[in-house]
Amino acid sequence: MNSEKQKLSVLIITLNEEQHIKPLLEDIDFADETIVVDSFSTDKTVSIVESFKNVKLIQNPFTDYTSQRNFALDQAKNQWVLFIDADERLTPELKSEIVTTINSENTASAFFIYRIFMFKNRRLNFSGWQTDKIFRLFNKSKCRYNEERTVHEKLIVEGPISTLKSKIIHFSYSSYEDYKSKMYNYGILKANEKLAKAIKPYFLLQLLHPLYTFLYQFIIRFGFLDGGKGVAICYLNAYSVFIRYKELRRLTSSRI
Repeated sequence: MNSEKQKLSVLIITLNEEQHIKPLLEDIDFADETIVVDSFSTDKTVSIVESFKNVKLIQNPFTDYTSQRNFALDQAKNQWVLFIDADERLTPELKSEIVTTINSENTASAFFIYRIFMFKNRRLNFSGWQTDKIFRLFNKSKCRYNEERTVHEKLIVEGPISTLKSKIIHFSYSSYEDYKSKMYNYGILKANEKLAKAIKPYFLLQLLHPLYTFLYQFIIRFGFLDGGKGVAICYLNAYSVFIRYKELRRLTSSRI
């Protein structure tokens, strides 16, 4: 065991998260430092965060998810960081495992954490989310987000990777319109990412890729077993892919 207790910085990036941020901050009772990087919310997010005296609020303009996460990393005082989204929740078991992990003689630089996807207030069992895992806990001196990826960020890890046993609860889907808006924004960011790589918006891809996404998640990833919830999730994920190519065509045309 390490002779000195390892300290943990919890990092959260926000934009208009008044619905989620208060219960999340109330739940982070085990961190040595909590930082919220807000991209100038227009709802009550800022005032809610400011009501927590042990939470540091920094406002920074949003360019893309990767830039915002790397900016947040640079603000953390501690080597071990836990990234958590406002719509995610930690179970007592996960909090205990995190503290134990960073204070053990582990050799991993970063840890995957599986997520339980909540459709409103009920668990979604399939539709591609049954194996969803993401880097959330890592040593910041050995990790950095890849600047070529602007959405669904990719963490570059120097050293071994491991996986925690406990899971994060992910309250991503609160309503159809809310999730549709989120998928639209992801599509726009992915279009800009592809434009930067000079990827061409072939018309057949705009038709076939969304269809493939829907069928893959609905059939191969058992979305049909989630019933109406599965239809909604698989359709909206395919919709995001459609928006990606539609926006890429628009951006490409405007350059000609």
